[in-house]
Amino acid sequence: MIAKLIPIDGSEPIAIARNLIIVGRKKGLCDLVLDSSSISKVHCAIAKTDGLLFIRDLGSTNGTKVNGQRVSRGALLPGDEISFADVKFRIHLGPGELTGHDHTEKLLSLPKMIDEAESDGELVGIDSGVDSESDLPLISED
Repeated sequence: MIAKLIPIDGSEPIAIARNLIIVGRKKGLCDLVLDSSSISKVHCAIAKTDGLLFIRDLGSTNGTKVNGQRVSRGALLPGDEISFADVKFRIHLGPGELTGHDHTEKLLSLPKMIDEAESDGELVGIDSGVDSESDLPLISED
């Protein structure tokens, strides 16, 4: 599955290749660093699993919104607009693994996935790179 965050402001799309990324403004700790004072140091997590994307706010000050609704966690569908404080993106999910299955089980497992990643140390010191073929910012898989 191809997953991208398409910035509403028209800047370059960001490809998501990792199964779990942390979004925030803290360099060296976050996989996707957004340079805005309204973004928390560690703002939210995005998990990619079985062709679906899920989001969990990590106690950010200014919140995470999906289609204008503030959320603590939820599923992301193609075309959804996601806002990290004042920074907005549209969700793009490419062809492949995305199906019409019930999202409830996946949504309920997200907190466990994030907790396991935290306990395994997977959320600290993750590098991001650039996909040279498409010249898109890319959060690479290890």
